[in-house]
Amino acid sequence: MILKERKRSEVMPVDMPLLTDDQAQSLSTLFSRRSLLGASIAAGGLMATPLSAFAQAASAPGEAEITVDQARTAPIPISIPSFGPGLGEQITSVVSADLDSTGLFTILPGSSGTPDFAALKAQGARAAVTGSAAGSSSTRVEMRLWNVLTGEQIQGTAYTASAGNWRRIAHTIADVIYERMLGEKGYFDTRLAYIARTGPRHHQITRLAVMDQDGANNHILTSGQWLTLTPRFNPVRDQIAFMSYANNRPRVYTFDLGSGSQRMLGEFDGISFAPRFSPNGSQVVLSATRGGGSDIFVVDLGSGAKRQITNSGAIDTSPCFSPDGSQIVFNSDRGGSPQLYMMSASGGGARRISYGHGTYGSPVWSPRGDQIAFTRLSGGRFSLGVMGPDGSGERILTEGFTVESPTFCPNGRVIAFCRQSAAGAGGAGFSSGIGTIDITGFHERPIRTETGASDPAWSPLQG
Repeated sequence: MILKERKRSEVMPVDMPLLTDDQAQSLSTLFSRRSLLGASIAAGGLMATPLSAFAQAASAPGEAEITVDQARTAPIPISIPSFGPGLGEQITSVVSADLDSTGLFTILPGSSGTPDFAALKAQGARAAVTGSAAGSSSTRVEMRLWNVLTGEQIQGTAYTASAGNWRRIAHTIADVIYERMLGEKGYFDTRLAYIARTGPRHHQITRLAVMDQDGANNHILTSGQWLTLTPRFNPVRDQIAFMSYANNRPRVYTFDLGSGSQRMLGEFDGISFAPRFSPNGSQVVLSATRGGGSDIFVVDLGSGAKRQITNSGAIDTSPCFSPDGSQIVFNSDRGGSPQLYMMSASGGGARRISYGHGTYGSPVWSPRGDQIAFTRLSGGRFSLGVMGPDGSGERILTEGFTVESPTFCPNGRVIAFCRQSAAGAGGAGFSSGIGTIDITGFHERPIRTETGASDPAWSPLQG
C-alpha cells in the first residue's frame, strides 16, 4: 500500500517524542532484564550448568535423534512428567505447549523420578524428560533428557534465574529438547513485535506491542496517539524499526530497547515506510515516496547516510535483504502490476521472479536462504506462500479473506502472519489476528492476543 503524502502546510514539526520518557524507561528495563544468556542472577539473566550423566554416557551435542522431515511425518513421542507442584507444573505446561505447537512431538504423560525405561518403551515413548523446580526469589530448574531406547542421558542441565524469568527457563528447555532431538536450533525463546488494534474497523487505534512467541508476557509500548505500522527487529541487537505517523509526519523510526533512545531514520521529502534491517544490523533498507511512485533507499544507522538503489519511476516497495546481505527482494509495479523482483544489494540488475496468477507483495527472505515468503492477491482473495529465490517451486500455504505480513522464525521452519476476516455493515464481524504455520503448509494455529493484532515480526533468538 502506498500512502498519500500530506501537504507541507499540514506537516507539524517533530517536537513530540514517539514514546514518553516513562514508556522508554519501562521498555528499556523490560528488555535489559531479559537480555543475555549467562548474565548474573542479580541482573535478571539466566545461567545454565551441566548436570552429570549418572552411570550412562551422554550423547554428544549435535547428534540429532531424528530429522524434522521424519518428525513431520511421524511426530516424536516424548514423555514429560511434572517438574513438581506450583512452579514446576507451570514450567512443565510451557515446555509441553512449546513442543506440541510444532506438530513434531507427541506429548505423553510420565512419572517423576528416574525413568522406567521398560514402561516408557511399552508406552511408545522415544524420549523422556525428567526435572524439578525450586526457589522463591531465584529459581533453579533441573532438566534431564533421556533416550528411552538406549537408556542414555542425552542432556542434563540446571538453569538458575530470577523468579520473574521462569517462563524463559521453560522456553530455553524446550529449545534444548528441540535441538537435541532434531539437530536444529529451536525458536521458543523468542518474541514477536506486532501492532495491537482496538476500536471500530474503520477507525482503529494502533499501538506498538511485543510479546513472547506463544503470546505470553504481552507489553503495549505506545499510547496509540499516532498510527503505527510494520515493526521490524534488528537481527543482532535489541532494536526495533517501525513506521509511525508521529506529529502527523509519516516516517520510519528506530527504538533501542536497551537504552530507550529513539530517533527518526533519515530525512526524506516524501513518506518513508516498509523498513527492514540488514543481516549485520548496521543498515535499514526502506521505501520513500517521490511523485507518484516510491524508491528504495539504504540508510546507514551509524552515520545516517542514505543511498538510493532504485529509480524506476514505478512503485518500488517492501525490500528485504537476503541472509548473506548480497541481494534484495522487493515488490514493484514497474511491469504493470505488483510483482516480486530480485536485485543486487547495491542496486541494479533487477529481474522479476513471480509469475503466478495475480499480484504479489510482502516478500520476506527465510533465515535459511532457501525460500521467500510472500502474499498473493488473486480473484479478490489473499494467499500466503513460499517460493525459491529464483521464483521456482511456488507453493501456497494458506488462503483467506486477508492473509499478509509473513515473518519467519529464526530457524526458518515456521511463518507467523496476520489473518483478517471480512467486515459487515459498520465493520461488524471484523477480526484481525496473528497465526503461525509450518513452511510445508501444515499445523496452522492462532496466537492468542489481548486485542486485535497485525504486522507480526519475529525476533532473533535471545542471548
